[in-house]
Amino acid sequence: MKIAALVDRLVQHDQANFLLTNRIPRRMLTRFMAWFSQVEHPVVRDLSIGTWKLFAGHLDLGEAKKTEFRSLHDCFVRELKDGARTIDADPTIAVSPCDAIVGACGGIAGNELVQAKGFTYTIEDLLADGTLARQYHGGSYVTLRLTSSMYHRFHAPYDCDVDHVTYISGDTWNVNPPALARIERLYCKNERAVIHLRLRGSRHCITLVPVAAILVAGIHLNFLDVPLNLQHTGHRRMTCQASFRKGDELGHFRHGSTIIAFATEGLELVDALVPRHVIRMGQPLFRFR
Repeated sequence: MKIAALVDRLVQHDQANFLLTNRIPRRMLTRFMAWFSQVEHPVVRDLSIGTWKLFAGHLDLGEAKKTEFRSLHDCFVRELKDGARTIDADPTIAVSPCDAIVGACGGIAGNELVQAKGFTYTIEDLLADGTLARQYHGGSYVTLRLTSSMYHRFHAPYDCDVDHVTYISGDTWNVNPPALARIERLYCKNERAVIHLRLRGSRHCITLVPVAAILVAGIHLNFLDVPLNLQHTGHRRMTCQASFRKGDELGHFRHGSTIIAFATEGLELVDALVPRHVIRMGQPLFRFR
């Protein structure tokens, strides 16, 4: 109990948290975790999951479809039991793609978005595509932060089609509040994917930007055969033809991280959405105006 209390105090202390999770060889440690988390030896598995529980805080595995896991990675990317999440069926609602804590959000007036108090970044910089970014001027955005103990899979917010994904290599800064308050343009520096969704039966679009972070060994998309991880450099555009129904699984992180969602003008954030609000996959996120 004393060790757990000490860990909790360190994790909650902003400066200590930032130093422990950022002033280390981030990419090297992330590559190591990509390998280590998939070791299936029972002793390694049990010690890894036990250590993760110690640092991650409350970890509820009661919703998991499986009760036993082959490795730490297997536990990270766990599926949920059928019916563990309710998908809002209202055709005027686009739902949250993931379980998350709501961060900065609001209307997109001009070019700048809020990262944290005192720090902004531009939508063009994040998407690395000026033409796509301009589609969202006048629209809305929301930052969805997945903690390490949350469910790590993400889903389609609405019936939609995807014809390409852009992978952007980058750093692996932590994306928690202490780092966001210290590192300018953090989201634009980190590894990420840009997934442009054309909403079926509508002129509107939603773009999801899963942003990787330290210990995130990659972003897996179910509809691509190419792994999105630190082995790639630069920008890479991958074409595809994929269709989804609202709530269908799109992919998963290999650890907790962040998804930034953009909606074109005519879709607005639901009234109940405010920073620090906890939202679950399938709950209302955007509403057709």
